[in-house]
Amino acid sequence: MKKRAVVIAVLLLGGCVKVGEGGKPPRQLFTLPPVAAPAGALVTATPITTLAVSEPDTERALGLTRIAVRVNDSSIAYMKEGLWSERPARLLRNHIAEVIRARGIRLVLIDSEDGAQAGQHLGGRLIFMGYDDRTRSAVIRYDALLTKLDGTLAQRRFEAVEKGVAPKPEAVAEALGRMSDKLAAEVADWVG
Repeated sequence: MKKRAVVIAVLLLGGCVKVGEGGKPPRQLFTLPPVAAPAGALVTATPITTLAVSEPDTERALGLTRIAVRVNDSSIAYMKEGLWSERPARLLRNHIAEVIRARGIRLVLIDSEDGAQAGQHLGGRLIFMGYDDRTRSAVIRYDALLTKLDGTLAQRRFEAVEKGVAPKPEAVAEALGRMSDKLAAEVADWVG
């Protein structure tokens, strides 16, 4: 009986996931607003002033490309047709890196580049990025961790909340985009 329940659960789960080609493509994917350093801008730096930005850790519920919905203190669901173009932690990492890079003050590397050459590393943990159904709010909560070349650590929590957001994927994605700009600017100010 137990084996049969496991087989049924696997079959049900398999029907929910479309992998590879041939599946119906999503109507649309959401991303954070683009930020780009000006073309041709040259930044030179020593390893001490170079910053590597890492993808923040996150709980498994935010490891999907679905827009998360906090239902209560112990439950997370996902918004129907709310699909990110990447995992939220990667989107936020890229956004923060580009905001810092666009300021033209530092050389900024991300995970896939040679971060070992950087004198400072920015990482941390993405606590939540999604919709809070209880307060009808879009929320980003990020614990940043800055590690300097001498081993000094600094940690700070950043939070952006926009209340009164309709529980629709387009509205939530737009609100999270606005808040990611604000949060990334605060992180850039903190990092210097």
